[in-house]
Amino acid sequence: MNTLVKRDAEGYLFNPDDWGIATANELAKEERIELNDTHWLILDFMREYYGEHNISPDVRHLISHLAIVNKCSKTEAKKIIFNLFPYGYVKQACKIAGMKRPRAWSTG
Repeated sequence: MNTLVKRDAEGYLFNPDDWGIATANELAKEERIELNDTHWLILDFMREYYGEHNISPDVRHLISHLAIVNKCSKTEAKKIIFNLFPYGYVKQACKIAGMKRPRAWSTG
C-alpha cells in the first residue's frame, strides 16, 4: 500500500480523495477479494456518488442502482452486494471504494 495514503486504525482512508485504482486493488487484496467487473461497477457508482454528494452512498442507493443496471429485484441486488462483499457493505465495499468509515447508518 502506498505509504502516502493515510488510513485509520481499521484501514479506511482518512481522505477519500487519496483513492485510486491501485489503492482499491491493494485494499481488496487485504480483504481477500479479487475485483471483477461487477465489483468495479459498484466501486465506480460509489465514487461517482461521493463526487456528487461529498458523502458515501447508503447501501439502499447502491441496491437501487444495481437493481436498475442488472434488471433485477432489490432483493436480488442486495444478494449481489453481499456475495461480492461477504463481510458487508461498510466493512468491505466502503473501505475498498476509499470512503471514510461510515457512522451509524444502514449496512443493508
